[in-house]
Amino acid sequence: MSLSTLSIKRPVLTIVLNLVIILFGYLGYKFLGVREYPSIDPAQISIRTNYTGANADIIESQITEPLEKAINSIDGIRNITSSSNQGSSSITIEFNLEKDLEAAANDVRDKVSQAIRSLPEDIDSQPIVSKADANSEAIISMTVQSETRNALELSDYAENVISQRLETIPGVSGVQIWGQKRYAMRLWINPYKLASYGITVSDVRQALNDQNVELPSGKITGNNTELTVKTVGNLTTEEEFNNIIIKSEGEKVIRLSDIGSATLGPENIETQLTQSGKPMVAVAIVPLPGANYLEISDAFYTEFEKLKKDLPKDIQLNIAIDTTTFVKRSVTEVAETLLISIILVILIIYLFFRNWAIAFRPLIDIPVSLIATFFIMWLCGFSINVLTLLAIVLATGLVVDDGIVVTENIFKKVEEGMSPIEAAIKGSNEIFFAVISISITLAAVFLPVIFLEGFVGRLFREFGVVIGAAVLVSAFVSLTLTPMLNAYLMKGGEQKRTKFYDFTEPYFEKLNTGYATYLERFVKHKWLSFAIIIVCFGLIFLFFNILQKETAPLDDRSGFVMRMSTPEGATYEYTDRFMQEMSQLVDDSIPEKRVSLVISSPGFGGGSVNSGFIRISLKDPSEREKSQMEIADNLTKWSKRYPDARTSVIQQPTISVSRRGGLPIQYIIQAQNFEKLQEKIPLFMEEASKDDTFSMVDVNLKFNKPEINVTIDREKAKSLGISVIDIAQTLQLSLSGQRFGYFTRNGKQYQVIGQFLQEDRATPLDLTSIFIRNDKGELIQMDNVVSVEEQSNPPQLYHNNRYMSATVSAGLAPGKSINDGIEAMDVIKAKVLDDTFTTDLGGESRDFVESSSNTSFAFGLALLLIFLILAAQFESFIDPFIIILTVPMAIAGALFSLWLFGQTWNIFSQIGTIMLIGLVTKNGILIVEFANQLREQGKSKYEAIIEASESRLRPILMTSLAIALGALPIALSLGAASASRMGMGVVIVGGTLFSLVLTLFVIPTIYLLWSRQKKHRPEFDNLDALEK
Repeated sequence: MSLSTLSIKRPVLTIVLNLVIILFGYLGYKFLGVREYPSIDPAQISIRTNYTGANADIIESQITEPLEKAINSIDGIRNITSSSNQGSSSITIEFNLEKDLEAAANDVRDKVSQAIRSLPEDIDSQPIVSKADANSEAIISMTVQSETRNALELSDYAENVISQRLETIPGVSGVQIWGQKRYAMRLWINPYKLASYGITVSDVRQALNDQNVELPSGKITGNNTELTVKTVGNLTTEEEFNNIIIKSEGEKVIRLSDIGSATLGPENIETQLTQSGKPMVAVAIVPLPGANYLEISDAFYTEFEKLKKDLPKDIQLNIAIDTTTFVKRSVTEVAETLLISIILVILIIYLFFRNWAIAFRPLIDIPVSLIATFFIMWLCGFSINVLTLLAIVLATGLVVDDGIVVTENIFKKVEEGMSPIEAAIKGSNEIFFAVISISITLAAVFLPVIFLEGFVGRLFREFGVVIGAAVLVSAFVSLTLTPMLNAYLMKGGEQKRTKFYDFTEPYFEKLNTGYATYLERFVKHKWLSFAIIIVCFGLIFLFFNILQKETAPLDDRSGFVMRMSTPEGATYEYTDRFMQEMSQLVDDSIPEKRVSLVISSPGFGGGSVNSGFIRISLKDPSEREKSQMEIADNLTKWSKRYPDARTSVIQQPTISVSRRGGLPIQYIIQAQNFEKLQEKIPLFMEEASKDDTFSMVDVNLKFNKPEINVTIDREKAKSLGISVIDIAQTLQLSLSGQRFGYFTRNGKQYQVIGQFLQEDRATPLDLTSIFIRNDKGELIQMDNVVSVEEQSNPPQLYHNNRYMSATVSAGLAPGKSINDGIEAMDVIKAKVLDDTFTTDLGGESRDFVESSSNTSFAFGLALLLIFLILAAQFESFIDPFIIILTVPMAIAGALFSLWLFGQTWNIFSQIGTIMLIGLVTKNGILIVEFANQLREQGKSKYEAIIEASESRLRPILMTSLAIALGALPIALSLGAASASRMGMGVVIVGGTLFSLVLTLFVIPTIYLLWSRQKKHRPEFDNLDALEK
């Protein structure tokens, strides 16, 4: 007894089974999280080490190199990048997708703790290992401003109240404070007064350390009570610091106030955040790799409301930029698309059956199958995101198919005069095989997608599993619930006709007879079908080469970032002036902007003094005429007029692996040593800036940071009684702004920083006029023992996978794609670099190359799998080959429609194309399977195929139109958040319609040519007798 017969016999069992499926689906839905795309963030760990005052060379050789060497042996590393800057080293390690974040962090900590022994002893603190990419972007930022408080007080509030609250939100890796000015006690020292009193900087530090102490000194115990003794010697106010006694000779006391002054000021003078010229502070949230942004955002808004209640009256909080609103919008837009496509599918089915009672039966497939997939998503640990929802949208067209085919067949049998139950049993069993075959084929298309490696695999896996699951559930429903409902709800004999039916039926009959006559004519010219297939291959080749290729089109996210870097050696004041000028440009020329935050020389993420960025968020797409891309292109044009600095405008890519902002082309050049890079990089840059593929080109490795080299005359120093360490330490204490000690304020500990006054360290001459004390206690001027020369050196040194490297990043000229950019770079490489250099790609370019190599593999595998599955089902190697010929016709149609609508070949259109294979082979299966059945009944090959084609015309039209209309809302991309997905819709609509027309003629013709009669073996007729 087959499944369908059983379900017709036991209707209650059938209903219960389907209700259970729905119940589990609903439970799954309740537990699913929501995000924008599946998590494709690899585990990323960064290590940051500070060593104040050291230049890039020292940092690289003494800190970065030993740490990298230790880390290199951890397994599962994808790549290691590092930058050694003035005063700090930062290393980012990216692991393979499979590696767990916690495990990765522990491995790195182990190796770092082993390497600590080989680092310099006077580094500021142990290396800090954190679970985030050092360059990851913030997702929500809010400004903290006040009319009455200064930046110090605001930073203090932001750090000790706001960020403490926000850091506890699950999924937050850290809270950045932009424009932060922490309290510090700054000791400003006047070198001339120092010399006149015969004191050096080391004396000042010594005096501070001797007098700024607080020690627990024990206790005094009497008979009944005990008292704890605390020696209070710590300094807290400006006045106390100014009164430190540095030296006393007899009556004469020299205090700090005699040789300089102590003021309460900011620890980092060289950074600020402004909004339209008004200074303020901002708090920004950086998520952990793989965290769920929507959950963070919800938790953030509840915290935000609480914070508002406790705010002092004179502080205002405003949300400046929230990238998660776009995520919410794009998820709701896909949900709307889902509704539209369900309505369209219902209309198509009604048009063909023209009877609501009957049209309703295949429609039951939609809710049951779609709700059931939520349970499967929950089992696999997926989330509700744009891709899984798109899969559900496309599944609406697919899941009705089986129901349509079954209902249509039963409907025919009842019209021929059978009783409904008999018709249901016969009709569903006759088509049982075709339904299962179609469903397995469709599910098989998505199998190879599951095996894909890397981030593409991660993205498509959710998509493939969801569609595959929906299709298999719908096959179950249409072989149990649909026949059962038809058996008991359909009335016997001649069906009651609506007026609409009588009006339209003649047209449908004309359609059938018309098709039959055309088909008979077409079959006579057999060579035509081969010509058509060859033309299709030609079209595929032509359009595939014409189409632009990229990872995914940009979405209008209502915001972007501008990054500036002023020339090397530019001061903070110079950079800030330039940033304000750019801020003015943004305010004046972009009426569409909502907020722009301008940050000059940020202190986080490896920022140096000569860099800055502007984060711009625009009004809602509905409230402005220009798109984000147009505004960004205009800004790129305008910023070229400011030659004092390099400006790049960066838009967030739709799908990116590591959430780093950056230009689309990142070409990494690696060499064994630094000299080679120094020789070739300028030549490479010269070639690249001539190339018109790029709108702007920049390289991160600069060679022109001005430096002063101090060389010590060792013999002379020795004879004067000065050691080298004295000289180095005196310079370090006077110029580098190092920490002299700590002080406490309001129960928090802050730094004491000592430095010469600005005007006393403004020229190289000031450096040589510093005094040093020798071993006899005499003061000797520096220029007796040192010579000074000016040089230029790189401000930062970079490594990529342990090689010395330089990254050339480029923006694309309008109309150029990532593919063009990478090819142009390869041409320059062949021209300029020799074999000792190796190259690598970073950022979006790497994602692009990875995604394109992976999908072609999936494509081939999908074809092969379908061929094998069909061969097994049809018990022949020729029939499936006939069916697979529908594929080139569909793909030709798909590429043609991409070109027609100006879409690109990207991840979305690739998924669409792989899906097409499954969709269009379905039409072939229906025709061939039915023709084979008719031939077994003894009809000739010609009669069989003509009759099969004609009787299957309606279900084929119905299912193809259902799929095309189901995908139509995606192709129309209604709404601002869905522009990137248009490609997928265009491919499916174009491909199905184009191949539909050709399939109906080409497949029957080729069947006539190639299909063979199966040999009849009489032994098989009485198998039961043989087996006994």
